[in-house]
Amino acid sequence: MSYKIIIDETEVNLSADQAQNLDLIETKGNTFHLLQDNRSFAINLLHKNTADKTMTIEVNGNKYEVKIEDEYDQLVKKMGLSIGGTQVIKNVKAPMPGLILDILAKPGQTVEKGDQLLILEAMKMENVLKAEGEGVIKSIEVQKGNAVEKGQILIEME
Repeated sequence: MSYKIIIDETEVNLSADQAQNLDLIETKGNTFHLLQDNRSFAINLLHKNTADKTMTIEVNGNKYEVKIEDEYDQLVKKMGLSIGGTQVIKNVKAPMPGLILDILAKPGQTVEKGDQLLILEAMKMENVLKAEGEGVIKSIEVQKGNAVEKGQILIEME
């Protein structure tokens, strides 16, 4: 098992052994003490959201936003199966090889989660690709009738 810890956009990876061997003790309530590389850190847990695996902490007087992802969270994210709150989408990629049957969106259009973007025919089935979050369409990289490969960028977002 490994963990990805994102601290204010900085990623730190920890193996299960490293996480197990952290010299971290709870001193009282939401206050902790961490000894790392011969340095002492006073940590105060200000807010915790267990559903999102996020927290706001104060370390030696400085505030940080922290997100913890285990291997399963990382796999779900990699597969594009994340669920939850609103997210900003970057690009829309083909989930499988197929043929573009119709394009339902236009450059400059603002989209929200669930908006229909295009129709992709794959294995003789029509698949409506929907926005997975919010964004503005910068450009559409394919045309009706184009054959596409898995992972190919179909719509570029800004």
